[in-house]
Formats: sequence, C-alpha cells, structure tokens
Amino acid sequence: MYKVLVSDPISDTGIQALTDHPDFLVEKQTNLTPDQLKSIIGEYDALIVRSQTTVTAEIIQAADRLKVIARAGVGVDNIDIQAATRKGVIVVNAPNGNTIAATEHTLAMMLSLARQIPHAYISMTEGKWDRKTFKGVELFEKTLGVIGTGRIGTEVAKRAKSFEMNILAYDPYLTEEKAQKLGFTKASLDEIAEQADFITVHTPLTKETKGLIDANYLSKTKPGVRIVNCARGGIIDEAALAEAVKSGHVAGAALDVFEHEPLDNETFRHHPNIIVTPHLGASTAEAQEKVAQSVSEEIIDIFTSQNIQHAINVPRMSAEVQQKMKPYLELGDQIAQLVIQLFKKAPDKITVDYYGDLIEEDTGLLTRTLIKGILSYHLSDSVNIINVLQLLKEQGLTYTVQKNASRHGFANYMSLTLHHGSETATIGATVLNGFGGRIVNINDYRIDLIPERYMLSIRHFDVPGMIGRVGSILGENGVNIGNMQVGRKAVGGEAIMMLTVDKPVDNQVIDKLLTLPDLEHVQLVEIKDDETSNHTEEAVH
Repeated sequence: MYKVLVSDPISDTGIQALTDHPDFLVEKQTNLTPDQLKSIIGEYDALIVRSQTTVTAEIIQAADRLKVIARAGVGVDNIDIQAATRKGVIVVNAPNGNTIAATEHTLAMMLSLARQIPHAYISMTEGKWDRKTFKGVELFEKTLGVIGTGRIGTEVAKRAKSFEMNILAYDPYLTEEKAQKLGFTKASLDEIAEQADFITVHTPLTKETKGLIDANYLSKTKPGVRIVNCARGGIIDEAALAEAVKSGHVAGAALDVFEHEPLDNETFRHHPNIIVTPHLGASTAEAQEKVAQSVSEEIIDIFTSQNIQHAINVPRMSAEVQQKMKPYLELGDQIAQLVIQLFKKAPDKITVDYYGDLIEEDTGLLTRTLIKGILSYHLSDSVNIINVLQLLKEQGLTYTVQKNASRHGFANYMSLTLHHGSETATIGATVLNGFGGRIVNINDYRIDLIPERYMLSIRHFDVPGMIGRVGSILGENGVNIGNMQVGRKAVGGEAIMMLTVDKPVDNQVIDKLLTLPDLEHVQLVEIKDDETSNHTEEAVH
C-alpha cells in the first residue's frame, strides 16, 4: 500500500477518494513541528499540505520514499520546488479548484461597491438610519471591462452578462472568434479605459502587468469608473489608485489582493469609497473541498496510471541525457523569451523546426521548454513544463513540430516561428560543440550572438557610421557593450543590430538613440534565468 501523510487540516470529504481506495493508507498528523515532520516523512509515499506546513529542503532530503507532494490549493510558496526536483519528487497543486469561489467573490465585491453595502452596514451598526449617503448605482446596462479572460475572468464576464452588462474583454490571447462565441466585445486596454463603467482585473502578475493600472492609465478612464481587483496585488499601482479615488475621478474600488500583505495602506482601510477584504477569493468551504478532491484524485492517478495533470515540476532526467540536452534546453528558453518580446503580440500559431543531429533526439521536453518560454511572457508563473500544452490549448493556440534531416549549415539547428495572421517572427539557433548556444538568425538576418540577460535590438538602415553613433550614445550614458552583431540582407538596406549590455538601458537613453537619422526602432530585451534549465527534467511517461 502507498502511505499518504496529511499534515494540515483538510476535510475528510475532500480526501475521501484516497481513504476509500484499497491501494492507499491515509494518516492525518497536523500541527507537526519541522523536526517531527522530518523524523517521520521517510515512511510516506505522498504528502498533502495546505499553507500551514512548510516543506523545506531538509525535510525533502529526509523523505527517501516520497514521490509526490500535493498542495491542496494554488500557491506552492511553502514548498521548496528546487529541492523536490533534485530529489525526484513531483509537486502538484489544484489550479482549478478556486475558480468559482474567486469568480463569485469578484461579483460580490462589484455589487458591494455599486451599492456601498459594507459602509451602509457599518453605519447601521453605529445606530444610524442614513438613506441619503448610500445611494448606489445599478449594474444593469453598464459596461464592464474585463482585463484578462482566463478561467476566472471568463466566468466573471459570463455572470455579469446575466445583469445585462455590456462586456468589453481584453486578453493577449483572446481572438475575435472566441469573443463572439462568448458574447463579449474584444477591446484594447485603452478602449476599456474610455468606455467601461466598471473594470475588473484577472491577469497574472508579470513584468508586463505589474503596475498595468497606473496613474497614466487611470487618467484615461471614464470619470466615475469603479475598479475591482481579486487577482494579484501589484497589477494596480496602489498609490495612484488611492489618489484617483480621493480626487473623485475613480468613484470607488474593491480590492481583495494587495502588493504587500497583510495590508498596510491606511487610505484603503478607511476611505468610504474603497472596500477591502483580506485575500478571501478562494476562501469558501466548497473551494477548499474541491482542491482537496483534486489533489487526492491526482495522487491516485500518479501512482496507479502514471498520469500527471497539474505538476509544478517533473522528475529529473538521467545524468547522461541531462548533460546532453541541458545546453539545448537553456538555449531554447532564451530564444523563446527573445522572440515573444520582439514579436510584441500574442501568437495564434507556433512552429518549431529541428535540423541535423536534433532529429535523432527526443525533443518533447525541448518543445515544451520553447512553448513555456513563449507563454510565460503573458501568463507568468502559471506556466510550467507539465501544463504548458494544456494552457496552449486553453488559449486557442496551435503548434507544429517538424524534423528535417538537412543540417541547415550546422550540425544541429532549431528554428522557432511565431505567427499572428500573416505576421511572423523567427529565430534560429544552434549549439556549437565546446562554445555553447548561439542565435544565428533573426527574421532572416544572419548574426552570431551569444544570448545574455540584457540585450538591445535595433532596427536601422545600413549606412556608414551607424555603429559608431550608437556606441557613442551608449558610452556617454554609462552603458557598457558586451557584444555587438549586425545583420543585413543588402548593402544600404534595412539591417538589425543586436547588442548585449551589462545593465538595463533606461528610456532616456533609448529616446536619444531614436533621434539618430536612419535608426527606426530600439527595444530592450531581458532574458530571465529559467530554473528548469538548471535542473533538467523529463516528463513521466
């Protein structure tokens, strides 16, 4: 029998699938100290936790039998993922269990904001009967701007339609066809700002979405707009929102999540037009039961049929395969991050081509790594090696993989192309034996670039002196160039310049570069380290 330890309070109903299964023995031991957990963890094949138990590297190292750590919830901050990966322990969570709870909380916050229910209640508890102060507004025929149409954003919009609200929806991956099918109007962020009476946020927190709702965006919004955030703290610039509410431009805000938790913003706590709750989006009895059921069923699937749906990581490759594929995985992640930033829009199709020696290898994990690098730009940490193909499907994207015997001029070569309608962006790369990864083609411009964290992409005309003028501006502003590569298709025609730099280049320097004659475009690209490249992994068959 497989032994399962439940170390945090979880309802018996939630784990009934496990307790009823003849192949599993479930034991509950809550309120264990780290030392107590470490002393007994070696007896168990699986561990189920919520947020109370912290699963440290030391505990994982002592878990010689452990195959699965299951978080009955979404966040896995209390689990050392890297230590689990090194040990070969699968970490799973329950990403779908809180969808309805978060959806309903968003609607509750919107209604409370529209009718000023919390503050009217407080007034009543103080013995008042004040019907004039708390005059609200109706949702009927109002315009709701939904920023982010993943699972929760879509469910919120569906329910808002029952109030006969007009839905404006923005998401990088939302197509016209999908929007029409759902009864939404696909809109830009600026169109939502200009037209929406209510705005609700449902995006992941990424580099692109951090501070998405800032002072500049709020200044574009319709006077009297009301804003709801039950997604992630940090998407809204809290200081800017507080000022916009104080000025009256924003009629009110309802917030369940904050940049710093517990909440330390006194304006949010006390302003009569702001409603706050302590991160309650997933806090329903049903949601907690659903997440427990989800991880219980997944544990059964993993042990009985080797089927994994919601893993955060996967077991390691053999040392031999790891050594062989590691440079390709690292390079694959880098070119995926680069191409999605250069493309500047969500693709509707992805094409991967492998050439030469790579056609003899199992490239399944490499393909997943490429797609993960692309999707992570918009979906952040919700994307991992295991769920990447499912998320690809959910976003309505297609992908194709082709293997070609020709060597394309190199012993090995991979090409990644993003499509959006008739527009495309392509990067080609190779691993040179003894010299590491190289980007050798960007949109048919031939270069030879070692990818680094910070890079400048410059599009210009091939005229004398351009390289020197760019170098002078960067040098005058304290930017050190590590490497520079120039690619052109014809003398005097359009060309690209790729530079690696030692630090981020600020907007003032970019603006100076853009004043140069014959220089068309400058973009700073940041390539983040991918931990899965450092701890290479393989999917369980």
